[in-house]
Amino acid sequence: MKLKWPWHYEYIEEERAGEEVVDPVVEPEVSAELLMALLGSSSVSRDAALNIPAVQSCINFVADTVSMIPIKLYKDTGEQAIQVEDDYRVRLLNDDPGDTLDASQFWRAIIRDYYLGKGGYAYINRYLNTVVSLHYVSEEHISIVKNADPIFKNYRINVQGKPYWPHEFVKILRNSKDGAQGKSIIEENNLILSVIYNALIYEETMVKKGGNKKGFLRSENKLSDESIQALKEAWRNLYSNNTDNVVVLNKGLEFKEASNTSVEMQLNENKTTNSAEICKIFNIAENIIKGSGSRIEFTNSFKMAVLPVLSAIESALNRDILLESEKGEYYWAYDTKEMLKGDIKERFEAYKTAIEANFMRIDEVRYREDLPSLGIDWIKLGLDSVLYDAKNKTIYTPNTNQLSKINEEEGGED
Repeated sequence: MKLKWPWHYEYIEEERAGEEVVDPVVEPEVSAELLMALLGSSSVSRDAALNIPAVQSCINFVADTVSMIPIKLYKDTGEQAIQVEDDYRVRLLNDDPGDTLDASQFWRAIIRDYYLGKGGYAYINRYLNTVVSLHYVSEEHISIVKNADPIFKNYRINVQGKPYWPHEFVKILRNSKDGAQGKSIIEENNLILSVIYNALIYEETMVKKGGNKKGFLRSENKLSDESIQALKEAWRNLYSNNTDNVVVLNKGLEFKEASNTSVEMQLNENKTTNSAEICKIFNIAENIIKGSGSRIEFTNSFKMAVLPVLSAIESALNRDILLESEKGEYYWAYDTKEMLKGDIKERFEAYKTAIEANFMRIDEVRYREDLPSLGIDWIKLGLDSVLYDAKNKTIYTPNTNQLSKINEEEGGED
């Protein structure tokens, strides 16, 4: 029996005599938000999560960093990696994807969906083997239909009910177990996000009512309906915080507090603690989002928070953008050295070390700094240096201008 799978995968299994062939069971996707609604549990929405300043700042840090780093195509010759500069796909990924979004907006939208939704999805518009354009598709319009086999996993991507094969999309997924969709930070950290968001709602309520505490009135005597209505209206005006109102309590009426103030609840201290917890979710130093982070904190945050996202994007592009004939020879990689351009002293010290160690030339450094070439194609060697050619087993001493072979010194044959 021959089972056909999407695009180039094909699995062949010998048909067993008398075995009944059963069609695979298709499991429709049920979103986490729908499950929460059915179970009656509160869940923080995407918009609510973005209302939390720490969440917004951390996502912007990663999204802005990713959108600034150029991605390049390389060809591995076995001995060295050669950058391919004239490939049209480089322009699609770095400048203009061919969508209504430019490249910067494209990657920012992908990263937001990566953290807050089921993943970042981009449709690959192909003409034969040519990638014409890349089109961002909001994850809200994406639904996944999977088969029931936990080993030979298969799925289709539906966009507003229209089915597509997986290879027609670039998929940037976070903590995915099936390669079809990932897990958002909302799914994995719903409790803490809900606590922080509800604290913001409480603070908003306190501001709207002028900081007045909630409470109730206790009366020693029975009030008439007219008195109750008048008291309710006066109390409503007091908490509206739009006019200067005073409530007069007659004899026999007493106000009892039923809530604490924001100071008593230590909301400011809690906000500081909660902000630090949010930064832990993204692996970003807290001082970075405060704007006072050191170079070491930035470097560590870049390694822990940004590099995993860059790696996920590179893997997705290598799988879906490259042709099958190109895989294994060509690969996509981000030029992360561009991040060093923020510190000119550190960058120039690194260049100095590279030139003195003779693995970079002056014109190569000037090229990286977007400066014109000087036509200097030499490297510096000290007269005290001894050069060894491991391939030919020869030793050259510049000080004496002497060339010798190891075998000759040992008395052996060449």
